[in-house]
Amino acid sequence: MKHLGTGIGWRPEIAAAVEGMPGIDWVEAVAENVCPGHLPESLVRLRERGVTVVPHGVSLGLGGADRPDEGKLADLAAAAGALGSPLVTEHIAFVRAGGALTASPRLEAGHLLPVPRTRDALDVLCENIRIAQDALPVPLAVENIAALISWPGEEMTEGQFLYDLADRTGVRLLIDVANLHTNHVNRGEDPAKALDELPVEAIAYVHVAGGFERDGVWHDSHAHAVPPAVLAILADLSSRVRPPGVLLERDENFPAPAELERELTAIRETVEKGALSVVPQVSADASSDASGTTGPDSGDTSDAGDRPDSGDARKASRSTDPSRQRLALAQAALLSALVAGTPVPEGFDGTRLSVQARALAGKRADVVAKVAPELPEILAGAYRKAFVAYAHGHPMTGGYRRDALDFAEHLLLGGRLDDPDVRRRVSDWWLERSGPAPLSQHPAARLARATRRVLLRR
Repeated sequence: MKHLGTGIGWRPEIAAAVEGMPGIDWVEAVAENVCPGHLPESLVRLRERGVTVVPHGVSLGLGGADRPDEGKLADLAAAAGALGSPLVTEHIAFVRAGGALTASPRLEAGHLLPVPRTRDALDVLCENIRIAQDALPVPLAVENIAALISWPGEEMTEGQFLYDLADRTGVRLLIDVANLHTNHVNRGEDPAKALDELPVEAIAYVHVAGGFERDGVWHDSHAHAVPPAVLAILADLSSRVRPPGVLLERDENFPAPAELERELTAIRETVEKGALSVVPQVSADASSDASGTTGPDSGDTSDAGDRPDSGDARKASRSTDPSRQRLALAQAALLSALVAGTPVPEGFDGTRLSVQARALAGKRADVVAKVAPELPEILAGAYRKAFVAYAHGHPMTGGYRRDALDFAEHLLLGGRLDDPDVRRRVSDWWLERSGPAPLSQHPAARLARATRRVLLRR
């Protein structure tokens, strides 16, 4: 596996700061925000300096019951090609449910949700990862996620689940130590035990991030400083294996560049201290391990997606269709409870699901405010309350831009805007963006828009 070094998540808000930071070996960019034909100039400059850029996907939903979307895979492949990336990464999560497998409406979570650690879910995930590996031009690594909720009736620990996944598919692992901490607080899972069970030789790189605790729940915010507890898990991992790469994630509430540099220094020092006690025979710096996995010093990444399946051949060849059906029903029931207010599925903690539902609604409000900043500007202080109320009764069925349009239409058609000026501005915003092209200034088109405004006011 290619040695990456120390990196930081590239975001437009800190692009200039990242370019000026000393000791940045690589960056990670959200794949869905990368347009291969129009790369941000900052990423182009970093690439020209020899800085590695890795696209990190968030919407593929490899842990979902459906097979991976071919279009999304093509986009991920195109991003990797445009950036000259040595690998791409995604999450072990589901992000949507419903549809043909359940004969129910398609629902979008707008968030990474945990898959149950069951044989059914593992069978589906393995097949989905093989499909993704075949469609991508470079190796794939998948990330463990943070969760507020636990599935009832799980059959494996997180470490066992990840071990079997890597063993059966040859996929690399992106280990997020902040997510291990989150699951320790929220689900009582021991990070040290998870590290004991992981195939550390399969680690592609490591994520480090901050969060906060409220009412006994840890929120993986990516908007706060990295806490000592997360660095302690990083130290534990680094004492077992020298990670090929470590990356600091920050998505919001960006501090001054000097503060980010201090966090990166703390991360480097933690890895170096842990590395002093690495056991040689399990080090990822070794040229190879007992399973034939190439170490980082070779610079070779071509084997990561091509290793033969070393798991049980019967598992590899078994049809996943019955497993997909069962998983689809379970995931649709959970997501419906979270975003559509249906009853809590049997075995789940209703209180914890309520916390997750509120978090999902709040995240939707925050993201819509970013993709459609005019709405919180027009609605001012009333925006967030209005959107959260809307979200609890209106599941997201498309992307966030569609969500913004649906929210505005809900306000207009429901007569929820008493101020005529606010109503006019929201109406103009909706009309401008709801069509396939910019508004025509032809007199007939302007008359049609005026007529629609009158109808909307009624």
